[in-house]
Amino acid sequence: MDQEEGLSAVDNIVTQFNTYEDFLDSQITTVDLYYLEDEVLARQLVELGYRGTGEVVKREDFEARKAAIEIARLAERTQKKTLTSAGKDLQDNFLKALAVREEDNRNGKVSSVIFIRDRNSHGQEVSGYIDYAHRLKTEDFEVYFNGKRRLLPKCTDLSFYNWESHIAVWNSTPNYQVIADNPEGLLFKYKRDRKILNVDPKARPGDNSTRTPIQTELYIQAVIFDHISKRKT
Repeated sequence: MDQEEGLSAVDNIVTQFNTYEDFLDSQITTVDLYYLEDEVLARQLVELGYRGTGEVVKREDFEARKAAIEIARLAERTQKKTLTSAGKDLQDNFLKALAVREEDNRNGKVSSVIFIRDRNSHGQEVSGYIDYAHRLKTEDFEVYFNGKRRLLPKCTDLSFYNWESHIAVWNSTPNYQVIADNPEGLLFKYKRDRKILNVDPKARPGDNSTRTPIQTELYIQAVIFDHISKRKT
């Protein structure tokens, strides 16, 4: 039996029994108890491989796999809890698009850049590019998914431009390096695989990247760029 088959056999046993003692008891027959007259001794013989009706599993292997399975279960439950979009009745296409991408941006499978153009609370037209994964880590999106606030670009995002005051700001993030001196317009270099994301609507977005305009009632314009990193981690 190879290592993978061995792990599979142990996993089957671990998921079937709550404790190692329960597993040992399942291997003891009534005949064993009749002749040995000692349940503890019978368990010890099964553990050593001298008695039993099935697979021999060491205590440390059972407990290690039990712990690993529990850690994986808790991690999965924690991941589901961190999805702030989960269970929300989302009506607008923009929020639905964010919800679809939330988990993959949190776990690094996809890196999305959000372009938004709209008016701020002062009635000024603003636009900018938002590193979705970075904002998810640094901000609680509950207020956006429940409709209490609108997601808007800020001076700390990848880029921000106020069309009335003509204030222009750009910032690199843990995921992207901003290339601002390109004569054709802003470029973003994804730091993990060093691929260039081109946000010019007249150009191709780049390798492993897509551009998706979003029809939304919330903004004048919204576009989401999705980049899938091919680099192995």
